Amino acid sequence: MSKCHNSSIETDVAQGMHYVDTLTGSVVPPIVPSTTFARDENYALVSPDHSYGRDENPSYQTAEKMLMRMEGGSDAMLFSSGMAAATAVVQSLEPGSHIVIPSVMYWGLRKWMVAFCARWGIELDQFDSADPDDLADKVKAGTTSLIWIETPTNPTWDIIDIETAAEIAHGAGAVLAVDSTVPTPVLTRPIDFGADIVMHSATKYLNGHGDVVAGALITAKNDECWEKVAAVRAEAGAILGSFEAWLLQRGMRTLFMRVRQASATALAIAEHFDHYNGIETVRYPGLESHPGHEVAKKQMLGGYGGMLSLCIAGGEAAALEMIKRCNVFIRATSLGGVESLIEHRYSIEGPNSPIPPNLVRISVGAERVDDLIADLEQALAS
Repeated sequence: MSKCHNSSIETDVAQGMHYVDTLTGSVVPPIVPSTTFARDENYALVSPDHSYGRDENPSYQTAEKMLMRMEGGSDAMLFSSGMAAATAVVQSLEPGSHIVIPSVMYWGLRKWMVAFCARWGIELDQFDSADPDDLADKVKAGTTSLIWIETPTNPTWDIIDIETAAEIAHGAGAVLAVDSTVPTPVLTRPIDFGADIVMHSATKYLNGHGDVVAGALITAKNDECWEKVAAVRAEAGAILGSFEAWLLQRGMRTLFMRVRQASATALAIAEHFDHYNGIETVRYPGLESHPGHEVAKKQMLGGYGGMLSLCIAGGEAAALEMIKRCNVFIRATSLGGVESLIEHRYSIEGPNSPIPPNLVRISVGAERVDDLIADLEQALAS
């Protein structure tokens, strides 16, 4: 049972949408491992909403309701990974479609899109996320089917104006999908700014504990586009396990606290190291010097996220040496967990990466801010 009152989104999410089991009184949703569901003597489903586990597992319900509530959407779907969620949107398009994406975004998805679109007969154009006018220049009215944006962009943290992107997309007859993994609905609700679909790599902040690989899509409306995406999930079987869905809803209950703390810590680190000796640039939208700061103020409410990047003076070698000397930060690829991570993105993405070789990406966790600052200070000291 889930009974919502006139309470805030934060309260609803913390209480798992006020979940109380009608049979036992449990305040924690159960894990339902069953892959199939029974029918009665007349061959009608015992529960009309559950027939087969591939796309109708009851374990999804709490997490999907929480996502709908947080994003202000009309429906939500869990996927086996963020990549599975994102690729389902693209796979729902017809050959001959046209897609526009930023040149800087999550590199794994950009790489997949380039390869898939070439095979599938989809035209793909990339725009400069740092140039507010370049998106409109790349869109083809009546031909563009999908505009995919990520804001802030990973790992340069450029800010794309969601409202403007939505106007461009809808003016051309296209769908706007927003990867909102980094800000989360705690800080940004893209649907409020005109987005049609919101994507999360739920592996990151939504789960928040580094123990689940998951993805999610939320739609502004249940239309034909959404039905096609849902069909891709059901037919391709890109679904989440019941235990992973349970862990995800558990992680989301603390999302507001975690994101606000990470945002406050990240801002303190960014301000401390802005113009710091040995650092060329601090890339963080919360700094007033950031080119997208004013747009970020409009669409990131209550903080600017827990991700920032430092461009190290002395080039790639200096960046790698700085990372090597870190003791508190963990050298690992991912983001959004309770432990702070640091990595050299150029080494991960390879020689074709558009990322500066001296860029160091930081994911701020739940540690004391002075411990993190001290660790970076000693790592930067020559």
